[in-house]
Order: sequence, then structure tokens, then C-alpha cells
Amino acid sequence: MKSLNLITLILTIIGGINWGLVGLADFDLVAAIFGPDTGASRTIYALVGLSALYQIAPLLRAFQIDEPRAEAAARRV
Repeated sequence: MKSLNLITLILTIIGGINWGLVGLADFDLVAAIFGPDTGASRTIYALVGLSALYQIAPLLRAFQIDEPRAEAAARRV
């Protein structure tokens, strides 16, 4: 399960970088690599979207165990 979490996190980061490029430079890196409106680019977009949905579960678990508060306390020490 840890490897799936890592893969989905990497895909989510790639998607964020791609959207940043779209917003800042009007450049779609996925479309530039795989071609606009191709099956490959649509697959990448779908995998990034599914990865973002998957990453909701670890986020909710972190809030359940109050990890953000634990991280903040560790930084103060």
C-alpha cells in the first residue's frame, strides 16, 4: 500500500506542476509530450485525477490522528 501512496502522490505533484504551468505560462506539458486530445494524454489526466482522489484518504487519516498538530509541536521544540 505504501508504494501505491507514493505513486499517487508523485502523480498528484506532476498534475499540480502541469496546472501551474497552464496557469502561469499557458503551457500544457502533458499535451506537449503526448499530444493534445490523444488517448495517452487523457489517460495521464485521468490517472492524475484518480491519484488526487486517492490522496484524500491519507489526508483524512492524518487529521484523524491529529498529525498536523503533532507536526506543529515538533517544529516548536
